[in-house]
This record gives sequence, C-alpha cells and structure tokens, in this order.
Amino acid sequence: MDWNQKPYHSLDYELKRRFGRKIYKLSLDGGMTCPNRDGTLGNRGCIFCSSGGSGDFAAKACPDVWEQIEAAKARVRRKMPPGSSGATTAPESNGATTAPGSSGATIAPESRGNASTASECNASANTSPEICAATPPSYIAYFQSYTNTYAPLPRLRSLFERAVSHPDVALLSVATRPDCLPDETVSLLAGLNRRKPVWVELGLQTVHEDTARFIRRGYGFPVFEDACRRLKAAGITVVVHVILGLPGEDRERMLETITRMADFSRAGLIDGIKLQLLHVLKGTDLADYYQNHPFPIFSMEEYIDFVIDCAELLPPELVIHRLTGDGPKSLLVAPSWSGNKRLVLNTLARRFKERNTWQGRLS
Repeated sequence: MDWNQKPYHSLDYELKRRFGRKIYKLSLDGGMTCPNRDGTLGNRGCIFCSSGGSGDFAAKACPDVWEQIEAAKARVRRKMPPGSSGATTAPESNGATTAPGSSGATIAPESRGNASTASECNASANTSPEICAATPPSYIAYFQSYTNTYAPLPRLRSLFERAVSHPDVALLSVATRPDCLPDETVSLLAGLNRRKPVWVELGLQTVHEDTARFIRRGYGFPVFEDACRRLKAAGITVVVHVILGLPGEDRERMLETITRMADFSRAGLIDGIKLQLLHVLKGTDLADYYQNHPFPIFSMEEYIDFVIDCAELLPPELVIHRLTGDGPKSLLVAPSWSGNKRLVLNTLARRFKERNTWQGRLS
C-alpha cells in the first residue's frame, strides 16, 4: 500500500486527499478543567498528565476565541518555510505544524496568489467571513487542553460556534473524555458538523481496566464504547488516543489494545488513532512513581519496531494521526531520545523500508 509514498495512512495524506491542500493545526485552550482535577473524580489528574492538561503547546485562552486563533496562526506561520501555503511577508510569517483530518465537508481547491489578502483578513479577529471568502480555510481549531466538553452546554455552544465561524477554520477538533459527552453535547457537535467537519478525540490510552485504574483514567471501557457508538450514530468523526509503554503493560497487553481498536475500526466505531509514546514529565505523579519504582522505558529502536508492529495490525482505512509524539523538552524526564523528533521520524521511515512493510499488512 502507498499513501503518497508513505507506508501508512497518515493524517497529512488524508487531509490533502479531502481538502486538496495542506491543513494546519491550531492548538487551543477552551479554559476548562477535568473531572479528574476538580474533585469530581479526583484532584491530581491522570498519573501522566502535566499541569497543562496535555495542552502544553496550546495558545493561551482568551476572552474571544478568535483572538486565540489569531495568536495560534501567528505561531504556526513562524514555523513555516518561506513560500509555503499560509506563509506571508508579514512579521508573523514562516511557520507550521501539520494537523488532524476532516469528516467530509467539500471545500474548494486552494487558490493561488492570495497571500496578501489572507494576511489582511487575518490581521483582525473582527474580520467578517464574507471579506475572507476568497481564501479557503486551512486550519483546524483543535481544543486540546484538559476536557473540552466539561462545561455547561451554553458555554460550549458559544465557544464552538464562534470557533467554526472563523473564516480560516476548516474543521473543529475537540479532545475530551467519553464520560463527559452527554446526549445534548453530542447533539450540539452533530449540528456543528453540518456546518464544518467535527472530530471528537477520546483519550482511551488502554483497554485494560487494571492499567486504567493505575493511571486514574476514571471510567470503564464500556463508557468508551458507548461514547463511540453515540458519536458515530450522530455522524461525527472519532479519533482514539492510545499510550504505548504504560507501567505494567508488556508487548502482549499493548497489542491487545491495538487489536481491539482495529476491531472498532472495522466495525465503523472509530475513524482515526493516535499512538502516543509514554512520556514521563516533570511535576506529574508518573515522574514520582518512575523515580521510586523504575519501570522499563522504550529505547528508540524498540519503540520504532513496536509501533511498526502496531501499524501492521491496523486496517488500511484507519487514519493514523500520530505514531510517536514529543513532550515539552523543559518537562521531559524520559525517554530523552524522544526530544529529537526529526531523528525519530527519519529512523521510523527508514525502518519501514528495511522491513518492507506497511499499515494493514497483518490486518
């Protein structure tokens, strides 16, 4: 199989297939908390979660989410290579990170030569959508920090409707917990999905209940399955997060999670998956546990071979949003090699070739 010369169904490939151009992710903070932090289920969060609620790279919350979107766009443009789509000659130009996929809205092919128009339109959070209509939206509004459906419905409606109304936003992605998705919230997301594509990203991490208790996930696997079924019945794209390398999980147990998610994909219950290398971060209870009870951490070579094993088991139609991930270097305790993202990705690509394998080969 070949997904634009990659051996797996990458997010970048899927976005270009659906939108006809590169789409960039804007990591946003909805200003929410989590039932694992506000005392409902606990007050220290999941054992691996930093004080940023897994949103350490997100733009700071603002009273108006359009302001936050503009700040996140400026950050992305600073990373873009000169001349790339979205880069402009404005001071905030030059920067980019790729992003998540869509759930099926049709958007016109990318227009050329609109850099100055886009720059002018993006200069103010108060710019109307009509003024920017000639520039196709090229960003994902990704609400990443903490639990982004853990708020009263009127607040969620105001926040998400404002985000999708931004002319540069192509789709909305909401990271949350499956136990924080009441029917009225699913209904709200389904309505927004009729305007622009909506994804919901669910932090499962593992299918094993004993590990889930250890990491303080706070809900059982049936809750996850029910959320997937209700979201898919509402026509919403579902992406699942899985962590590889959790304490107490050997190769067999991790592959059981991967196999179960492959089954969910074939049943039409999930559309994408993020495979996340476990990071031990400063200030977390996991860091304390690691110091007092050292547990095995993947070497780069071990992880790369294992994550390829995982990809071989995943159906070809399942979009792989991530194969590794990198934590904030200022917080990273282990594994230190994960801080060299370029080396990891280059080694991963080379190892796929050496093994002459691809996503779905064993599915």
